[in-house]
Amino acid sequence: MNIQKELRYAVLGGGSWATAIAKILLLNLSQINWYMRRPEQIKEFKNIGRNPSYLSGVNFDVNRINFTSNINQVVQNSDVLIIATPSPFLKNHLKKLNRRLDKKIIVSAIKGIIPDENIIVSEYFHQFYNVPMEQLAVLSGPCHAEEVALERTSYLTIACKNRDTARMLAEKMTNNFVQTYTSDDVYGIEFSSVMKNIYAIATGICHGLKYGDNFQAVLVSNAIQETKRFCNAVNPYHRDLEESVYLGDLLVTAYSKFSRNRTFGTMIGKGYSVKSAQIEMEMIAEGYYGTKCIHEINEHFHVNMPILDAVYGILYKQKLPAKTMKELTLKLA
Repeated sequence: MNIQKELRYAVLGGGSWATAIAKILLLNLSQINWYMRRPEQIKEFKNIGRNPSYLSGVNFDVNRINFTSNINQVVQNSDVLIIATPSPFLKNHLKKLNRRLDKKIIVSAIKGIIPDENIIVSEYFHQFYNVPMEQLAVLSGPCHAEEVALERTSYLTIACKNRDTARMLAEKMTNNFVQTYTSDDVYGIEFSSVMKNIYAIATGICHGLKYGDNFQAVLVSNAIQETKRFCNAVNPYHRDLEESVYLGDLLVTAYSKFSRNRTFGTMIGKGYSVKSAQIEMEMIAEGYYGTKCIHEINEHFHVNMPILDAVYGILYKQKLPAKTMKELTLKLA
């Protein structure tokens, strides 16, 4: 693909992260395409000039946004597709797709994994839609949508095998409050972004059980070690997990009040059932799905992952949170 021409950018998704990405893009682009599944959300957005459901304090110039609820239309009219839909719903969104994707640049802003297939999003587009790896990118980093809305200093990383493409995308995502870096560690960054949600659920469970900061620090330091062991087993690569795209993303998700995965875990620790916590949150906690997927993947690699195993036991085996976390305290160092 010739990346010298002026490319047309699209955001796919109607949630808070999609809204934050659109805000970032419109600081550097004259217009964007934006796919939302629900036509009524688009209609209200146009009427009031902001997303009625998420980050509703952010105002948009709707004249610079080409909205559509037709996924084929947005694909046809765009060169770069930034996908920010929850991973459990991605396949359902793509069911109506009848356009080819192999000439597009696909950017996954999904910090999740594809259920059933148990593969990361970039690999899913590579295997099922024949998108070359050089045209697949991952957007990650310690960057909550809520803080983007407030224009607080934030950091992103674009990972792509084609470093020129990564730099081009990073340029469009950089402004006076967002600093964007590049990498070619697509697999490591995508897997670690899945796993940090799992560990945020663990910190939330412990918070709900009234564990203190001392244990939380040990839990998170062990979590980055688990991430390193798993990523090195699944995709051996010289990566520094102390960089912000790995460790920073884990820290903000584990500790932030904006973290839906930590919130979900806190509710579990306080005695909510998984189902009741999901219903009350009204938002997707990606770590719930990621826990099962990573656990099943690890059945092939046998990496020592006691925190993952504990969260999996609580969420999927109905193990008691208090007893399970007490047992976990004896396995960490």
